[in-house]
Amino acid sequence: MSGTYLGMPAFPVAAKEAVGNETLRANLRHATHTIRDKRAKAVAELDDWALLREAGKRIKDHTLRHLDRYLVQLEESVTAAGGVVHWAADAAEANRIVAELVKATGESEVVKVKSMATQEIGLNEALEAEGISAYETDLAELIVQLGDDRPSHILVPAIHKNRGEIRDIFRDRMGAWGRAAPEGLSDTPGELAEAARLHLREKFLRAKVGVSGANFMVAETGTLVVFESEGNGRMCLTLPETLISVVGIEKVVPTWRDLEVFLQTLPRSSTAERMNPYTSMWTGTHDADGPSTFHLVLLDNGRTETLADEAGRQALRCIRCSACLNVCPVYERAGGHAYGSVYPGPIGAILSPQLRGTQSEIDASLPYASSLCGACYEVCPVAIDIPEVLVHLRERVADQGGKGHRLEKAAMKAAGWVFDHPRVLAAGEKVASKTRRLHPSRLPGARAWTDARDLPKLPPEPFRDWWKKNRAEGRGKGARPTGGGADGAGPRSATDLNSADLNSDDRKDSGT
Repeated sequence: MSGTYLGMPAFPVAAKEAVGNETLRANLRHATHTIRDKRAKAVAELDDWALLREAGKRIKDHTLRHLDRYLVQLEESVTAAGGVVHWAADAAEANRIVAELVKATGESEVVKVKSMATQEIGLNEALEAEGISAYETDLAELIVQLGDDRPSHILVPAIHKNRGEIRDIFRDRMGAWGRAAPEGLSDTPGELAEAARLHLREKFLRAKVGVSGANFMVAETGTLVVFESEGNGRMCLTLPETLISVVGIEKVVPTWRDLEVFLQTLPRSSTAERMNPYTSMWTGTHDADGPSTFHLVLLDNGRTETLADEAGRQALRCIRCSACLNVCPVYERAGGHAYGSVYPGPIGAILSPQLRGTQSEIDASLPYASSLCGACYEVCPVAIDIPEVLVHLRERVADQGGKGHRLEKAAMKAAGWVFDHPRVLAAGEKVASKTRRLHPSRLPGARAWTDARDLPKLPPEPFRDWWKKNRAEGRGKGARPTGGGADGAGPRSATDLNSADLNSDDRKDSGT
């Protein structure tokens, strides 16, 4: 990837600051709860949702296993349809290709469909350095761009802003980017949308070059697909003379028929709609219909390395629905900016460290930006086991060392030695029990853990001593231990033990 956002600290530092912002937390809480409640109702309408989810997972896994074959097929199909395919190994190469393509047209500005891939590589900034202005046309992306801000959500990039803040941005910044906001602009959604529509319309009608991403690419036909809700994408994809699409290599699917699954799961998981308002599909170029020149830039940028990781590659199944963000208790409180990446939330916590590596402070911290509650896995429409990948990446971070991990490793090594020497362990237990009144309530050097958790209280005597008093004496007289706790109650036979275990499980299942 092109790197973290400039100056971003590790997740715990950024999250601590975000949690203290009451306005941000209120905006996030309202938005995420609204979206996830609507999504749950939309998903519940389909009796075969679990089957669709499994189908999506299998299509993606199959494609990733044979990605080399399908990418070659895609290139052949796009070329046969009149398009030109470019391969970009990293962000720098992708930015160079796009800048050269725009310059070749003689234009100095482009209109953009919302594209996370172009944000990932920092395309807007790269084009600006070449004297080319890139205008975002998605409403939320426009808000972020005018406000000199960063996206904080996959689906709703300006989720951290409320209507009053958006009105102020439009009033203060629109004029510097084009058509100014109307006088007396209020914060009603209708007026804000109309101001954005008037501002963008002149850009749509003037621009000769469009830049897009894609939700899917069909290897069989060379077709690209964009899902969007406002119609701005349709304008960018049809009006310009030249269209340049920058798409991650993992977005390919084998056949047109495979789209059937994602046409059902993506809208319901993202915008809670039965059908996407605007689903644009294009295949190469056609005379007198749409752009006369089409370029497809296939972006690797760390995806091949991710594909080589057997546990982590499932992150490449992601279809960018954002459902995991809307149920995540960590994201709801910390917001998207704390993740230091265009990919926030649970999916960002596993995708960014794989695309960028775990060497930077923020990327090493992202696998820990989770409570491992599993809510993200439950709502994922392609069944990405995000908690599994988080634990896998934590192991990777621990293996590469660092002050905290060195101390942990030393502590575990010392504990292993003690457990290997029973006499030392017994002596330590006696000392710990006799000095338990002197033990602190918080563990020194582990404040981040013990500030929110009580240390377990040690018993008045070690288990070994209790056992000698209450059980060992009886064994010599033909008696046998009764099992159970200190009150002597417990199962006395294998049958009793199994029965007790079953009863225990039943109590857990009934919630009592």
